[in-house]
Amino acid sequence: MREYKKLWWTLFAVLAITFAILGYFGKEVYRVAPPIAEQFISQDGHTYTSKEAILDGQTAWQSVGGMQLGSIWGHGAYQAPDWTADWLHRELTQWLDLAAQDTHGVSFDELSEELQQPLLWALKKEYRTNTYDPTSGTVTLSIRRLAAIEKTAAYYDALFGGDPQLKQTREHYAMKEITLPNAERRKKLTEFFFWTAWAAATERPDGSATYTNNWPHEPLIDNKPTAENVMWSIVSVVLLIAGIGALVWAWSFLHKDDEAPTPPKQDPITSFSLTPSQKALGKYLFLVVALFTFQVLLGGFTAHYTVEGQSFYG
Repeated sequence: MREYKKLWWTLFAVLAITFAILGYFGKEVYRVAPPIAEQFISQDGHTYTSKEAILDGQTAWQSVGGMQLGSIWGHGAYQAPDWTADWLHRELTQWLDLAAQDTHGVSFDELSEELQQPLLWALKKEYRTNTYDPTSGTVTLSIRRLAAIEKTAAYYDALFGGDPQLKQTREHYAMKEITLPNAERRKKLTEFFFWTAWAAATERPDGSATYTNNWPHEPLIDNKPTAENVMWSIVSVVLLIAGIGALVWAWSFLHKDDEAPTPPKQDPITSFSLTPSQKALGKYLFLVVALFTFQVLLGGFTAHYTVEGQSFYG
């Protein structure tokens, strides 16, 4: 122990520093997390959703697998889409179509580029502008945006509710046919998905990046990686490689090998016989191997349903 005293103190110092940094930034993440408004209301006074409904929607999503079925904000499984990115893009395209119909009487894709640009500018301005009022705890939505939200919600209600027209989509996503049977729960699920997309599109009050640091990538509203994001990504990779290099160098040039022990003249394993307790251990080893084999088979069985969610190997 005494010969490794310096190494132990180095380990304790590293752990203390790293856990202090982890604790500090953990607190910061909690402090500056995207707000869940008490109410999301339209300009004509209609209440779309509330904090309670959004949190209920989160539990509804967790009840169907949570991060095992798609993901939120990029954290989760990959057999289904990231629901934040998927919702946001669908809502944006719905808004553009509604705006094009209101102003020109045709869908957005039918417009010339010259006529599309003003709508794209209005889209970016509306979605990136933060209308959250911390005093009243409300977010104000335009009537057009609320209509786009409701159209997007209808798609998700059909997807999670077993609409036959989306059967192939559910197969691709490894979803059960009726993923969430209760209609009220599905409604709250869509409100939770909406809130995650709202946070991904809305700029923080004190900056030019969204609450999710411009994630996901969405060209329609200029959600692009920030300079800080790129810089710290590069710095983290450089520090990781430099740290590994420092460890390799230290082990190669500062490490002193212990003297090699003198090997025995006879193999110690051949010099004794098994005791009764050691022989009894064989039954335990058999049980452990059997349980491990069962665990592997069960893991393969459950993992299969993340790829093919509606049948067992066809």
